[in-house]
Amino acid sequence: MNKQAMSVTRARGAQSGFTLIELIVVIVILGILAAVALPRFTNLSGDARVASLNAVRGSLASTAATAHGAWLVNRANPVFEGVTVNMDANGYALADANLVTAAGLNATDYVRIIAGAQAVAAVPNVSPAVPANSVAIVPAGIANTATAVNCFITYTQSTAANTPPVVSLPPDVANCR
Repeated sequence: MNKQAMSVTRARGAQSGFTLIELIVVIVILGILAAVALPRFTNLSGDARVASLNAVRGSLASTAATAHGAWLVNRANPVFEGVTVNMDANGYALADANLVTAAGLNATDYVRIIAGAQAVAAVPNVSPAVPANSVAIVPAGIANTATAVNCFITYTQSTAANTPPVVSLPPDVANCR
């Protein structure tokens, strides 16, 4: 290779990289994209809470249905992994701490508000109202906050023969933000 060709190659090599203007433009564009995208990602917390409550709903409904089936076969309170699920006279699971524990829900992941036989009134900016003979379940991350008043599900035990318990639908995403 001749000397002239080598000097041209070195000159081009010395000019590789980005200019300060190009770097600033890229940083500004990334900043604008972050400002637009960030609010969208921060609002996903409500979606996550609703998805979590859907899982809780499925777990409670499945445990109650399995317990009812076991009761129909045995006519005794079924035991799930060492936890006895208390049943009513019609063979449906009672709304109590044992059902919640048998469903695999623990206090570190969820806050349980157990009403028992009496209804529990809502505490403004702290907890939801819970009907009689029901259990309300609130995600732990929003426990004792204003969001908890509207972001929960309930399990209401059976009220009569051949009437299964009711597990409420999860709230709207807007109620869990």
